[in-house]
Amino acid sequence: MIDLYYWTTPNGHKITIFLEEAEIPYTIKPINIGKGEQFEPAFLKISPNNRIPAIVDHAPTDGGEPISIFESGAILQYLAEKTGKFLPGDVRGRFEVMQWLFWQMGGLGPMLGQNHHFSQYAPEKIPYAINRYVKETERLYGVLNDRLADREFVAGEYSIADMAAYPWIVPYERQGQNLDNFPHLKRWFKSIEARSAVQQAYAKAAEINQSSAMTDEAKAILFGQGRRQTP
Repeated sequence: MIDLYYWTTPNGHKITIFLEEAEIPYTIKPINIGKGEQFEPAFLKISPNNRIPAIVDHAPTDGGEPISIFESGAILQYLAEKTGKFLPGDVRGRFEVMQWLFWQMGGLGPMLGQNHHFSQYAPEKIPYAINRYVKETERLYGVLNDRLADREFVAGEYSIADMAAYPWIVPYERQGQNLDNFPHLKRWFKSIEARSAVQQAYAKAAEINQSSAMTDEAKAILFGQGRRQTP
């Protein structure tokens, strides 16, 4: 059984998609990041960077004590290795997937996250910052579109690389993007959107968080974080 410490963000969706696709039993432990629950001591023992998602695997393959893992990319790799699914076993196929997983973790996610922040949440609208991240989003969409020009999925077969990237494309309109400008990406996006496991993952998200509104209190918690002293 997997305990998933989760909130309804793109990084959270990555893990519910995998768990639904692999049909692994799991329990969602909601961590409402808008209320500061990510700073509770019990959660910090699992995720010291005070970010979701994180998991605790109560049945690791080595038969030992439960394993806790934070960082969505690490979780996807762990689950793929645990189940033998969505990550090729051969060295070439494996690293085809892994380099695109790292591309998402190091580029697509952080840059689109800054797009969201400056265009949607920042108290001051800074044209330079908005333009910089909208343009970088456009560039990254173009990289993904070109990659998908001659293959169905990012690394050929459906993999954790697709699961990592897809949730970040879902809010494309808020990112100032038009999928019609990226036909290969759009085809890929619609294909993943139609998967039953993906639909189930997003249905669970809707049950857990029924409001997408960002309150001033939540903004202060999420965007006003400096160093927190350990008691």
